[in-house]
Amino acid sequence: MAALTRRTRVWHGLVLALFGLYFAAPLVASFVFTVDVPGQGLTGQAYADILGAPGFTDGLGLSLLLAVATIVLVLALVVPAMVAVRLRPGRLGSVIEVLCTLPLVVPPIAFVAGIGSILRLGPDRLSDTPLYQTFLAVQDERFPVALVLSYTVLALPFVFRSLDSGLRAIDVPTLTEAARNCGASWWQVLVRVLLPNLRSSLAGAAFLTLALVLGEYTIARILTFETFPVWIVKVSGSEARLSVAVSLLSLLITWLLLLALSSAGTRAKTASEE
Repeated sequence: MAALTRRTRVWHGLVLALFGLYFAAPLVASFVFTVDVPGQGLTGQAYADILGAPGFTDGLGLSLLLAVATIVLVLALVVPAMVAVRLRPGRLGSVIEVLCTLPLVVPPIAFVAGIGSILRLGPDRLSDTPLYQTFLAVQDERFPVALVLSYTVLALPFVFRSLDSGLRAIDVPTLTEAARNCGASWWQVLVRVLLPNLRSSLAGAAFLTLALVLGEYTIARILTFETFPVWIVKVSGSEARLSVAVSLLSLLITWLLLLALSSAGTRAKTASEE
């Protein structure tokens, strides 16, 4: 029995080591590429040039702005709907689940093709109507609302799963009934009773949405908006080391956010158990 346990641990360690090598090797190779310049030796110039690179601040700022707007919109849509489903169980729950997970089976290229067709209705057929200005407004390069709506649809499956796990862990009907009996309004029930119990799930949903927006390339590129991922690909043609350095830095920031989220969730769970 002891020999079997020892053999199992060895196999587990070997598998973990292989997976770690599989993920770490490309990252190490990319880092070496950014700091090892032929004829110059080791240098960190690629990382020093990031903040001063043309378009870096604009691209990153636009992506962060889109991420914040997408997080607010998707949570405002999904949270009340899922709470209502928990309070009124029925077929509506299955319908919402199907609708929220549907973007997983739609290829991004097909999705953006449909969006492009809709946006072309403005100049093609609605130029003489009041809706023409609306179509122009949602495509404003300074804040493309079309991207916010697109990213909201893409984020629905991840937000739904994160919130669904959080709502399953609490007794929504009992908490709601208790709060209502104490005189709380529906708004107070949602904000003061349910949302505090969903902090970890909300943080997870927000992080997944942030990661999605910061990494999405296809839709923004085809709709000709220069977001952060589009800028990275654009600059890679002339500054390969700079683009790889920016990619590694963004990946590091994402990992740090994930660790912070995991740590916050663990602390919240420990505090609730105490």
